[in-house]
Amino acid sequence: MHMYDSGLWTARYAAVRQRSLDLATPLSDEDCCVQSMPDASPIKWHLAHTTWFFETFILEQMEADFQPFHPAFRMLFNSYYNGVGDKHPRPRRGLLTRPALSEVRAYRANVDQRMARLQGSVLDGAARDRLAMLLTLGLEHEQQHQELMLTDVKHLLAQNPLHPAYAAEALPPAAAAAPLAWLALEGGLCDIGHQGEGFCFDNELPRHRQYVAPFELASRLLTNGEYLAFIEAGGYRDPSLWLAEGWDWAGSMGLRHPLYWQQDEAGQWWEFTLHGLQRLDMNRPATHISLFEADACAHWMDARLPSEAEWELAVHAAGATPEGGALHPGAVQPPQGRLQQMFGHCWQWTSSSYAPYPGYRAAAGALGEYNGKFMVNQYVLRGSSCATPEGHARASYRNFFPAGARWQFSGIRLARSSA
Repeated sequence: MHMYDSGLWTARYAAVRQRSLDLATPLSDEDCCVQSMPDASPIKWHLAHTTWFFETFILEQMEADFQPFHPAFRMLFNSYYNGVGDKHPRPRRGLLTRPALSEVRAYRANVDQRMARLQGSVLDGAARDRLAMLLTLGLEHEQQHQELMLTDVKHLLAQNPLHPAYAAEALPPAAAAAPLAWLALEGGLCDIGHQGEGFCFDNELPRHRQYVAPFELASRLLTNGEYLAFIEAGGYRDPSLWLAEGWDWAGSMGLRHPLYWQQDEAGQWWEFTLHGLQRLDMNRPATHISLFEADACAHWMDARLPSEAEWELAVHAAGATPEGGALHPGAVQPPQGRLQQMFGHCWQWTSSSYAPYPGYRAAAGALGEYNGKFMVNQYVLRGSSCATPEGHARASYRNFFPAGARWQFSGIRLARSSA
């Protein structure tokens, strides 16, 4: 969507905005207000912040006689944009019992009406191009928050001893996982980064050439059954498998299994999902794994995590395309022996630190804070997850989190260096 077409943009805007409301539909007002940890945000805050983005970066700049819906919202629902002004502290978002959820919904409706008027107004060429760019970024930003809404509410519901389900339908058992196969890739000089005219975030640029040594990549993600074998073999008790910081991290919290796993008195393993508490399905991918855990398990299996360049090269070589659409990662489907689960199941940790590509330059102004300032002390994840909105995944997408992050749908793809 490179040219500004009012009708097309209005439809796309309405669809993305409605999906956020749809994600909140199964939740009570109380569910939408609570913050379960500093890294997560209340659903009410997500609904307000994504609206704040359009009001602050589009309406404030382009609406005639702009007046904010509420002056205090500019500070309350700012996330990390220092160039915009003050922010409410992130760990205290769950204390915002006011404004009520009903007022946040009214805020969304008000901004949507104003955005519709702006999109239907007569604009010159430069203004249309500017609006198209900002709309694209705003909708991609909201889709990112739609994934966070699911992962954040999962963490919230997991704190409840009643194990409430987000989704009413049951999670069906998965088919038997295909045997893990190793796919050899020649490597060589390859181009990494976004190409083409479609949207990308600035951290996916510039496209650049990089040498990749020959390597092998696992045909699928590691399963719960394979990760349980790592646990039962003493993986959480063997410091030789762990990065030093990871060993200290796991030990300081007494970790012995992934987030959302629990074992009952009879020794049966269970996993909390968006469908509620389920028996651990040995055929589904192990998920909510930190980089520390993924790296330790890879070492136990005489393998390693791929670099992000290896991962992207493999996607293009195999012609893998985005998939998904569920609320929990699924098992491998036939045919077996090819590269599978690259998208739509779990984000996949890489060994690559989140750093700028050669020649990277952040955009000017507050929007330049979107990615560049986070390029320190984090690792890159590739692919997409079951919670990623449709149309939001691509081969060059660079997700990033600290090495100890576990509340996202993150899994393990193994790699090996060729002899």
